[in-house]
Amino acid sequence: MQVKILNPNDYPHWDAQIQALDGATIFHTTAWAKVLSETYGYLPTYFTALQDGQVAGFLPIMDVKSFITGRRGVSLPFSDESHPVCKSLEAFNLIWQRAIEYGQKAKWKHIELRGGHPAYESEPEYDSFLVHTLDLPGSEQLLLSQFRSSTKRNIKKAVQSGVKVKKSHSLESMKAFYQLNCRTRKKHGLPPQPFKFFLKLHAHIIATKMGFTLLALHADTIIAAAVYLQFGPEVLYKFGASNDKYQHLRANNLLMWEAIRSASQDGSKHFDFGRTERENSGLLQFKRGWGAIEESLKYYRYDMTKTKFSAKAPKLKTSYPLFKMLPMPLLKLSGKILYRHVA
Repeated sequence: MQVKILNPNDYPHWDAQIQALDGATIFHTTAWAKVLSETYGYLPTYFTALQDGQVAGFLPIMDVKSFITGRRGVSLPFSDESHPVCKSLEAFNLIWQRAIEYGQKAKWKHIELRGGHPAYESEPEYDSFLVHTLDLPGSEQLLLSQFRSSTKRNIKKAVQSGVKVKKSHSLESMKAFYQLNCRTRKKHGLPPQPFKFFLKLHAHIIATKMGFTLLALHADTIIAAAVYLQFGPEVLYKFGASNDKYQHLRANNLLMWEAIRSASQDGSKHFDFGRTERENSGLLQFKRGWGAIEESLKYYRYDMTKTKFSAKAPKLKTSYPLFKMLPMPLLKLSGKILYRHVA
């Protein structure tokens, strides 16, 4: 077994080979690597164990260089979970040693691991979130039977109020989502992701049918939208945005139901509601209404100077009053400038 540093964008059949490994997700794919590298200029540095010409394991890392936050290895930026995927502990140990050696030479501050692995799960976590996964039985009635009664009422209310849902792979739909997303981020005191990110997301994932956009319309007005990603047997909810003026119509409930129903009809086995901050009680209440399994998602950070895993990080602010006050053009500009440094 040999370990090489690969860029999946240049490695033929990367997706086909990793799909044969247990645990690979949309965030491990070539398409996602292209979105991140082409948007933010990160260098894909995937430490890969090869056996008989096949991928036997890998640790996906983006080499992030920032004059604000320093140089570091992140696995992977803006990804809910991108744990190492390996056939054996031997493969992981070889990969990890190579990553440490590379990080030392590159003068990384640390290596951030978004997701666990048996090799380091006993180490102190740096951050943690909650994730919710719904098994898809294939029967619409079985699905509905798992939902909380209030969730079913909200779906029914949206339908009775005349909310319609449109599934799309078009760039126009992505642009419509982006406009709603900017408004939603401003409300929460955060800058929106750069528009270029959503252009790349559309080009490499949505347009290639590795995901889709759902739009909720009421009287021809787009009142909510969401973006979903798909790989193998799983569909993942990645982004959502809505117009508060129409919150009483419960369009978000109908969007999620249509996404779950579509995933089930297409033969997917699991629906992932994405990561959630433990402090976000409102979003947790929403996600807990669908009968999904709730689990902990842990992040780890290996300090290159101290040569050990760091203890839990202080929580960063999730809202900044300044961003709520900025005019939309300045808010968009701030996101364009800042996001690549945050990773």
